[in-house]
Amino acid sequence: MPRKSAAFLLYRLTGDGRLEVLIAHMGGPFWARKNERAWSIPKGEYTDEDPLPAARREFAEEVGEPVLTGEILDLGEVRQSSGKVITTFAAEGDFDPAGFASNTFEMEWPKGSGRVQEFPEVDRIAWTGPDRAAELLVKGQVPIVDRLRETLVAQEILTT
Repeated sequence: MPRKSAAFLLYRLTGDGRLEVLIAHMGGPFWARKNERAWSIPKGEYTDEDPLPAARREFAEEVGEPVLTGEILDLGEVRQSSGKVITTFAAEGDFDPAGFASNTFEMEWPKGSGRVQEFPEVDRIAWTGPDRAAELLVKGQVPIVDRLRETLVAQEILTT
């Protein structure tokens, strides 16, 4: 059985009708000096629960705020090259990146040193357009932003 993650993609429309999505730069020493392909949609693994509550929980843990929105869009599943399946939900909302606070994790660093250090799961978040998100996100998550754009166009919320 593949590992499963639940994700929540917050989006907003700018005053001139452009789409922006909220993405998170992964924390920890491996990602510290990387930018392209070092960003993710707020997500986390889950096992025996429905994916929507898991996505909401993971968003709150990684961003520091719960998702307080109206209509939830189900963007379906995407399988990453690792085999992990990500179930993603989206909603329109706004959030000031200056107010974010991620939870942390511990790991031995440097590897083999015996020293355990604490790192944030996410070290920064940002609003960005879909094209820039496609350059920053880990490759397996790019189709999720494409699905959001297609869904919003189909619902006539966004023009092409």
